[in-house]
Amino acid sequence: MKLLRYGPIGQEKPGCLDQDGKIRDLSGVLSDITAQTLQPDQLKSLAGADIASLPVVENPGRLGVPYAGLGKFICVGLNYSDHAAETGADIPKEPILFNKWSAPTGPNDPVVIPRGSNKTDWEVELGVVIGRKARYVGKDEALDYVAGYCVVNDVSEREYQMERGGTWDKGKGCDTFGPVGPWLVTADEVADPQNLGMWLEVNGKRFQDGNTRTMIFDVAHLVHYISQFTTLYPGDLISTGTPPGVGLGQKPPVYLKPGDVMRLGIEGLGEQEQKLYAWDASLLD
Repeated sequence: MKLLRYGPIGQEKPGCLDQDGKIRDLSGVLSDITAQTLQPDQLKSLAGADIASLPVVENPGRLGVPYAGLGKFICVGLNYSDHAAETGADIPKEPILFNKWSAPTGPNDPVVIPRGSNKTDWEVELGVVIGRKARYVGKDEALDYVAGYCVVNDVSEREYQMERGGTWDKGKGCDTFGPVGPWLVTADEVADPQNLGMWLEVNGKRFQDGNTRTMIFDVAHLVHYISQFTTLYPGDLISTGTPPGVGLGQKPPVYLKPGDVMRLGIEGLGEQEQKLYAWDASLLD
């Protein structure tokens, strides 16, 4: 299934995408799509719903984060061999992990450039959504803990990330730096998470055009690895790294400015589009 939520911020309703690309209202089946909805028994029950009989949503308006109650927002750095090469970094021996502090936003919500930022950048990434409590899981069973997949834009401020000391988190966790969606595609509909085309454009120019097959550490390894350090719970989101073509890697580097428009997508998981705005606190509330 392709699960989604639509409506104004704080008033989202549950929905799903049918085989014809129409949004169907799930309100008669469940009150909302939450982290608990992503558990195997609840997804199985939801999959039994007669989608074709549900009301069509003709004008859904805004799309929100595909599920409420997103827990830990864990990210993986330098996880594509070709991206590591463009930054001049060594291939990591173990996954590089950091956290996004920002609350996730809808796939087409505004992205606000932080006050004083000069190096705001883009990163299309495969998001992995956990559906079962995972603690010290083996790699051979790790994919059994995945509820589904989604598109993530790991928006980053490179000066804050790389030139301001400390960890990467301060350049990754700025407000609006976590667009997620448009859908959560359940794991049964993704035949191979290690063979998904992915792309990103800025103002119509394609900068990123990659594939998840160039990941250094695949999805199963990441779920296994992260579960050795923290317990993963339903609703936790792992953003698995980006292919080459980020602004930092251009010669000379290219960074985002107010008025720019990002479009990005992953094969089978949908597309996002965000407009960049100068700092404006009213866009955050």
